Amino acid sequence: MNTLAFPLDTVAIFGAVFVLSMLVDLYQHRRHRSVSAANAAGWSVFWIALSLGFYGWIRYRHGEHHASMFLTGYVLEKTLSIDNLMVFIAVFEFFKIHSGLQHRILYYGILGAIVFRAIFVGLGSGILIAVGPWAEIVFGLVVGWAAVKMLRGESEAHEEKEPDYEHMGLVRFFRRFYPVFPSLVGASFFIGREEAERAAAKHAPPLVLDPGVKRWMTPAFVCLLVVEGSDVLFAFDSVPAVIAVTKEPLLVYTAMIFAVLGLRSLYFLLLILTRYLVHLEKAVIVVLFFIAAKMFLGAAEHLLHVKLPFVITPTNSLVVVLGVLSLGVLASFFWPGEPVEGSPRSTAGEEDA
Repeated sequence: MNTLAFPLDTVAIFGAVFVLSMLVDLYQHRRHRSVSAANAAGWSVFWIALSLGFYGWIRYRHGEHHASMFLTGYVLEKTLSIDNLMVFIAVFEFFKIHSGLQHRILYYGILGAIVFRAIFVGLGSGILIAVGPWAEIVFGLVVGWAAVKMLRGESEAHEEKEPDYEHMGLVRFFRRFYPVFPSLVGASFFIGREEAERAAAKHAPPLVLDPGVKRWMTPAFVCLLVVEGSDVLFAFDSVPAVIAVTKEPLLVYTAMIFAVLGLRSLYFLLLILTRYLVHLEKAVIVVLFFIAAKMFLGAAEHLLHVKLPFVITPTNSLVVVLGVLSLGVLASFFWPGEPVEGSPRSTAGEEDA
């Protein structure tokens, strides 16, 4: 069987479709408003249709064999991304990021994922294997803590006030490398001195700024860095899995990119569904605890060099995640009730008027 390599026409089509799609997406969501259910569903359908269209081109231009490998890799990456969606929910709950800002963070997060996957496909995912277990511990703690906070929100009034970013561990860690402003400032990732002084004066109580600092990153950018880090962590699993399907670099990369492009819309669709399916959030909490446990077990196996009596494969994980979410959906139909105001599902919101 001849290798596909990098045929110029297919590379050009992929590049043109990708650039045009990102430009259209950026224009459509330029105001960073909250995402509606119709918007999230429409974009999810659009990304799936676009992926199937590229599959059709591969089949027409390069034959059924290469087309089947692309489609298999795409479906595999899409299913493996479900865990990533759950981590997005946990990270945004941890940082108390509202829907409009979530959209902005995920847009740049997707761009970063595209770059990192290109690096991993080109150099192999083993370049950061030594860091992997420690990253699993960090994200396991974030996911577990977010699950605990969401669980408390089931019976307690949800706190709408901004968290104490000043003493947040992740913020303090990144402050070692760059000054971090201890409050969100609109949708800004970085702010200058003048904007920081205005924001500090409006804060209750007023903030005291370091006179030697002229520019700060905001907690929104810290959140973006954490989102990027989570995607790198999950790429350790997804990249080798797709490479196991096909060794063709072009098929591996395009399959992953088309799956990643639809990840943001799928995230908002899932989050909005929790607003109407009253027991789905409980299922999400269970899934978050499961993912946190899976991360801790994976880290323990590598760091302590112990052999676990069982292995949580990607397939097993997918079955558990989809099974628990399905139970949440079914329970919502059989035992409907009023959504809990102030829960993470309410932050998904309908599109602003």
